[in-house]
Amino acid sequence: MEQITSPTKIKIAIIIAFRDFRDAEYFVSKEILEKAGFEIKTVSNKKGRAVGADGGDVQIDQLISEINIIEFAATVFVGGPGAIKGLDNEFSYKIIEETISQNKILAAICISPVILARAGVLSGRKATVWSSPTDKRPIKILEDNGAIYQNTSVVVDGKIITADGPEAAKEFTEKIKELLIL
Repeated sequence: MEQITSPTKIKIAIIIAFRDFRDAEYFVSKEILEKAGFEIKTVSNKKGRAVGADGGDVQIDQLISEINIIEFAATVFVGGPGAIKGLDNEFSYKIIEETISQNKILAAICISPVILARAGVLSGRKATVWSSPTDKRPIKILEDNGAIYQNTSVVVDGKIITADGPEAAKEFTEKIKELLIL
């Protein structure tokens, strides 16, 4: 006999660096997705209260090493100065690979598409990333890992969504929401 369970909200893992995540990218995304009815779990490389580059703080729900992608419909990597230092590692690569292999939505904003590129999932795919007139290294990293760089704010390629920074946070999150609702 099949067990009947009560319906639960669709869960989204938002992954942030414990120190110096980009506040706007996290808080804008979280607010839009929660208002749409999704359940947000904030994930990081350490437990406790994470602090953003602009001083915002948030309690971490789970460590990145502990999450089970089966529970989530989407995985979202937030950028900021701490993203590469805190999240560019084997734990993130494993989560990224599992998200792709389970055909779930994978999103990254600001510098975080670099982590996706290094995990090997952007090869042959269109993507964008943060860069500046004096620092084009993130673009080179994407291209060196096979990505097709697009000089635009938000790029959707299948179930992978990338964005170039905090100014794109709202549009980025709306694209995540659209894919989740389809």
